[in-house]
Amino acid sequence: MRLTNFSDYALRLLMFAAAQTDRLITIEETAELYGISRAHLMKVANQLTRSGFLKAVRGRSGGLALAKLPHKIRLSDVLRATEPDFALVECFGAENDCLITPRCRLRGALNNALSAFMRELDAYTLADLVLKPKDFGIKPAA
Repeated sequence: MRLTNFSDYALRLLMFAAAQTDRLITIEETAELYGISRAHLMKVANQLTRSGFLKAVRGRSGGLALAKLPHKIRLSDVLRATEPDFALVECFGAENDCLITPRCRLRGALNNALSAFMRELDAYTLADLVLKPKDFGIKPAA
């Protein structure tokens, strides 16, 4: 199983926002920091804002900040909001044409594994991942 880049970028954006408790962050600085596309990061930020993880402040001095305290943002909730689906194999999807689905035991095993994965991520919050600004290579403002 592999998470999408969208989810990876969402987690990174949230981690960066959580580290900057005294200021708003921008798409531009975050894209530059991680070396990722500004356009792609904008889509991620929009989804995180719609999902209630970030708040956006418009205007010249605007930017992004966490909409919730870091200990209130579970990693599993972020993934549920950013992953398109968790269809590990064909029979998990709506377009299932697999002939052995009625007799197959693989679906149950993979479903149990996916459930365990999400339960594990339920135990972690953004607070468990927060770094200090210096860990991002950012020097404190004088």
